[in-house]
Amino acid sequence: MRRALTVVSAWIAAIVLAGCGTAATSGGAASQAPAEKSLILATTTSTQDSGLLDELLPAFTRDSGWQVKTLAVGSGQAIELGRRGEADALLVHSPAAELEFVAEGTTGSRRLVMHNDFVLLGPKDDPADIKGASATEAMKKIATAEAVFVSRGDESGTHAKEKGLWPKAGVTPGGSWYQSTGQGMGETLRVASEKAGYTLSDRATYLAQRGSLALDVLSEGDPGLLNVYHVIEMTKKAGQLVQPEGAKAFADWIVAAPAQQIIGEFGRAKFGQPLFTPDAGKDESTLGQ
Repeated sequence: MRRALTVVSAWIAAIVLAGCGTAATSGGAASQAPAEKSLILATTTSTQDSGLLDELLPAFTRDSGWQVKTLAVGSGQAIELGRRGEADALLVHSPAAELEFVAEGTTGSRRLVMHNDFVLLGPKDDPADIKGASATEAMKKIATAEAVFVSRGDESGTHAKEKGLWPKAGVTPGGSWYQSTGQGMGETLRVASEKAGYTLSDRATYLAQRGSLALDVLSEGDPGLLNVYHVIEMTKKAGQLVQPEGAKAFADWIVAAPAQQIIGEFGRAKFGQPLFTPDAGKDESTLGQ
């Protein structure tokens, strides 16, 4: 069962009355303070590992009064938390799975928030010779060379994107060269670096952790590597503990101009480029053009 996030505060007022020639009297009254407004956000490890949530959530709390508990998991797991009524809002990047979920009828609105892109990473010496190749050509070369490829293997949006690339390359991955971590993006990057292997990552998490990795961007810019994020509001149709008011507050806030500006500036000072492109209100079919 979902853990309660409400912190109840009780406070007691004591009044002491004193008068000349009379005994002091005291009285107490206890009242319950208003419950703290808090919500659960199920989101992807990329929004956490990149540092974006550290910028967004304090601003949201300041603007709205809602506290946020974050569950950073793969998009597939985030959607499952929503399905079970264990999250109030989702910030995810697995469009096909999202549309399937919304069609079940337990969610509120699903809105476009932002995008960046996926990149194929590998060791500097590039044993599979994928540098500059398209995504599908790169995947085929990795499989042909049986070079180590480290998959997240966690049903995340990144894993879903990777699984969609192999068939396009005419490859069924398997064998000792294809390894799965079952972990988030940060841990998968660390393993790929240690094993001098290849992996698929969202650009934001890679840039945020690049200094500790022996991995280079070897294939990028393919239209098929677009990485699009949506916010999904949950409703009480998913479970009676869902807080639709909190979900709507977060969803409305993240697609509004102040939050979109934070997203558009995030990473610019440190990396010389924003790590995400704000997209609220855009025609999704035009992204990446």
